[in-house]
Amino acid sequence: MSVEAERAAAPAAPRKGLVAHEPCYDASARPPSVPVPPVGLSLGALATVLAVIAATFWAIAAVRRAMAAAAIESVLADALLYGFGALTLLLLLPATASVRAARRARAALPADLVAARVETAASRSAAGVAVGYAAAVLVVLGVAVFVIANDAAVAKTFVFLPLMRESFWLVFDAFWTNVYIFVIAEILVLIWGLVVAIARLIPGPAGQPIRLMATAYTDVFRGLPAIICIYLVGFGLPLTSLPLLGNWPPEWYAILALTLTYGAYVAEVYRAGIESVHPSQVAAARSLGLSFAQTLRFVVVPQAVRRIIPPLLNDFISLQKDTALVNVIGAIDAFNQAKIVASNHFNLSSVTTVAFLFVLITIPQARFVDRLIERDQRRTRAGSG
Repeated sequence: MSVEAERAAAPAAPRKGLVAHEPCYDASARPPSVPVPPVGLSLGALATVLAVIAATFWAIAAVRRAMAAAAIESVLADALLYGFGALTLLLLLPATASVRAARRARAALPADLVAARVETAASRSAAGVAVGYAAAVLVVLGVAVFVIANDAAVAKTFVFLPLMRESFWLVFDAFWTNVYIFVIAEILVLIWGLVVAIARLIPGPAGQPIRLMATAYTDVFRGLPAIICIYLVGFGLPLTSLPLLGNWPPEWYAILALTLTYGAYVAEVYRAGIESVHPSQVAAARSLGLSFAQTLRFVVVPQAVRRIIPPLLNDFISLQKDTALVNVIGAIDAFNQAKIVASNHFNLSSVTTVAFLFVLITIPQARFVDRLIERDQRRTRAGSG
């Protein structure tokens, strides 16, 4: 036999790094996965929805009995209750859709695997929607049952409508004191926080004492509770009988205290925004002959402010809520007025009115912050793409 014939007859040597006689994996030989129709899940979602609907109408009947016992008759309240009950009936739509999709998925097997997978996914999705909204309805029902518990004691204590209507305008007029305080304080905080942030960023050995003082200020006032600062400023400064600070109205002492407290927080927000600007921007501005102050004014601060608007607005939302602390120094704000009404009637419904007013002005700002954050994220994703 020739050498060429021996080489052809000899088995091929395995390649380096491979195991001899290892069978090759063929992906096409794997049988396709068979979906399992979620019949049990869909039936469970339907049973959950039916139970929630029954609980809803039971809660509606309980609320109406509590209203009748309290001699409260309101057509609007009845319409809202039954309207809510009618809305819960809509939960049957995704629940029954889940059951139908599960049956279609089971009917499609084993002939049409693609249709079975599609219907299985649709059934699971519809069941999730039904159970999710049913859970939300249960939370609402839990709150309603809590309010009417113990012969509607909670409702009579916190949401006694006759007292809320009677005291609303007293509380609302006093609420303008809170609005006045936080509007003035927010303007001063914006200015003072920027000054402190720039003081912490002054370069060179000559700026070290200023940097140390700015750092000490932010550390102290970020660690000091706002109510203690208001108390010290509101009661301490009048006792000093200083020519310029000893005879202010209580509202201005509150503005000063809130400016000092939130100025420390906003200064750190400013500093984070300023330091987020790339150093090449500063280097380019200085190479063009701009001074440190001009670089901050025309290059760094405009870019930093655009980036810190969402956290600034979050700080201002906190500032608005903390204006209720001015009652400790005797300012007649909404909370103080509500406490007076509550002490006269032995009922906290007027304080609930204050809570409603604060929430009413805070929610739009919170949603505005969310939109700003979402817009910045879209801009970042577009830039990275």
